[in-house]
Amino acid sequence: MEFIIPPLASETIFHIGSFEVRNTLIMAWLACGVLILLALAARSTGYKLIPGRGQALVETVVEGLYNFFDSIIQNPKRTRLLFPLVATFFFFIILSNWMGILPGVGSITVEGMHEGHPEQLPIFRSMNADVNVTLAFSIVSVIVTQAVGIASVGILPYVRKYAVAPWHPPYLIGTFVGILEFIGEFIRLLSFAFRLFGNIFAGEVLLMVVSQLAPFLIPIPFFGLEVFVGFIQALVFAMLTVVFIQMASIPHGEHAH
Repeated sequence: MEFIIPPLASETIFHIGSFEVRNTLIMAWLACGVLILLALAARSTGYKLIPGRGQALVETVVEGLYNFFDSIIQNPKRTRLLFPLVATFFFFIILSNWMGILPGVGSITVEGMHEGHPEQLPIFRSMNADVNVTLAFSIVSVIVTQAVGIASVGILPYVRKYAVAPWHPPYLIGTFVGILEFIGEFIRLLSFAFRLFGNIFAGEVLLMVVSQLAPFLIPIPFFGLEVFVGFIQALVFAMLTVVFIQMASIPHGEHAH
C-alpha cells in the first residue's frame, strides 16, 4: 500500500493575476467568513436581559475566556485592552483547526501543478498546516508584546532589558543576560510558529495514515483527539501571548518579585 503524505508546503489552486491562491488561504477565508457570519448572527438577535440559549452560550464562552485571561493579567484595564486580540487568536485558531478535519478537507481535489509536477491538489487544507500562517500569527503576537511592554514601562527602561552596559551592575553578567533576552525574542517567535504548525501538520499526517490503513470506524477516535488538540493549541497560543505580554510589562529587575 502506498501512503500519500501531505507535503510541507501548501499547494497553489489558482491565480488572481500574479497572486497565488493556495488551499490553506482558501481555508483561512472560509474561517473568516464563518466567524463574521457568527458575529452578525449573534448581533442580530440583540441583547436581552433574560437571555435565550444562544445568547447564554455566547455569554458563557466569552465570560469564561475573559475571566481566564484576567486571572493571568490581573489588571482589568489591560484585560479589556488585550481581550479582543487574544480572543480573536483563540476563536480564529480553534475554528480553523476544527474546520481542518471536516469531510472533504484534503480529499476534494483538482488537477494542477505542484513543484513542476502534475498532481491532484486538495482544494481545502487546514490553515494552520502552513507555517506561513502560524508565523504571521507569531509576528503579530510578538509585535503586540513589544508595543505593550514599551507602553507600560517606557522605551528606555524597556531597551535596558536587552542593552546592559558591562560597567553597570551586575556588569558582564547583566550584558550576557541582556543578549540572551534579545535572542530569546527570536526563539519565541519561531517556537510560537512551529509549535502550532507542528501539532496541526502532525495531526493531518496521522489522520491521513490512519484513514488509509483502516478507513472505517478506526479513525473516529483520532478525529476526537484532533478536536481536543485543536482546542488546546488555540488556548495555549492565546494564553502564551497573554503571559509574554504580562512579562514584558514588568519593569526590568522586578521579575524575581
